[in-house]
Amino acid sequence: MKDQSVFELIHTMEKVTNRLIIQWNQSFNENLGITHILLLGQLKNNGKCRPIDLANYLGIAPSSITHLTDKLLSRKLIIRIADENDKRISYVAITENGLEILQKAQEEGYLLQMRTFEKLSAEERHQLLTIYNKLNNLLEKS
Repeated sequence: MKDQSVFELIHTMEKVTNRLIIQWNQSFNENLGITHILLLGQLKNNGKCRPIDLANYLGIAPSSITHLTDKLLSRKLIIRIADENDKRISYVAITENGLEILQKAQEEGYLLQMRTFEKLSAEERHQLLTIYNKLNNLLEKS
């Protein structure tokens, strides 16, 4: 594969992703970004987490997690919980309000997904999913 083709492929994938994010942001009027929603989803799925674990999951710097969690804390979408054995350690957990916002975000995401991917045939959707899963698996192993 030519180098230019690799960069064209990455650029095209980024353009699709960016356009999806922009459309989702326009329909989800909660002043929260995708990363906030991913963080809430991680807390819902895994329970309370240390901020450093969230940063690792999201692939962001630990200093960036503070900005994200501060916004969610101020909106009462998450709470901070001190460790019972070591008060230096704290966790964050999703609240009922956070669950409601996450549900709303997922509904908006589903509508966007339907509007976008319904234009592809079932076979094309299957191929796309297969390709992305294969790429994710390969990149995780490298």
